[in-house]
Amino acid sequence: MTTDHSLLAEELTLGYGDRDVIHSLDLAVPPGRITAIVGANACGKSTLLRAMSRLLAPRGGRVLLDGREVHRLPPKKVARTLGLLPQAPIAPEGITVSDLVGRGRHPHQRMLTRWSAGDDQAVADALEATGTAELADRPVDELSGGQRQRVWIAMALAQQTDLLLLDEPTTFLDVSHQVEVLDLLTDLNGSRGTTIVLVLHDLNLAARYADHLIALASGRLHAAGPPEQVITAETVRAVFGIRSRVITDPVSGTPLMLPIGRHHDAARAV
Repeated sequence: MTTDHSLLAEELTLGYGDRDVIHSLDLAVPPGRITAIVGANACGKSTLLRAMSRLLAPRGGRVLLDGREVHRLPPKKVARTLGLLPQAPIAPEGITVSDLVGRGRHPHQRMLTRWSAGDDQAVADALEATGTAELADRPVDELSGGQRQRVWIAMALAQQTDLLLLDEPTTFLDVSHQVEVLDLLTDLNGSRGTTIVLVLHDLNLAARYADHLIALASGRLHAAGPPEQVITAETVRAVFGIRSRVITDPVSGTPLMLPIGRHHDAARAV
């Protein structure tokens, strides 16, 4: 793996129908690091990820992958560099874990090219890295939520890309499985240097696991940088519309946001 790939947006405008969702956005993803995109519901987080992965064409501006417009690159070329795990992916009924993970090899296949020993090794490595090797022969629809999420990540790893985008990979998981998935992504980043960009709803988990945060508010970039710079009471109010206190997480040393409702110590709100 290499950390040399660049991914950035310039004056990016995105939308659906007659409504713009992202407005003139400029940002750069730090290579070889973990970046979390945070913000309130409907602020454009998933829309931004779709554009960065070539699934949604810009209305204005552009997304650049290694200095070239990603939407002008051949799909297979993009897929060899950049992998995407969308929200709530659906596996074909009855497919086994090994078969699903093997689909990550499709960008490397060519017409009339047979499955190779290299493909077998890539699948085996992905299963091993995600702790799912013992599940290889089981149907995906029989797995728990945490197991399924690890299998989907294994499929993305089998694609052997240097950039991995994940849209809300912890959604619908209980707290133990959320931590399990985020620990796995941190391990992958540390051992392989994979650049990881993920959308997260939990601001405190984003602060704990990400090196770089991108905070969106109403489709615009409100703040970007290390968690200790981005997560402030002022930013939380601007992005999420709530009052809060920000303290130091006693476990990780990262910022910890404590929301303040109308019935809980509002006098101390910032």
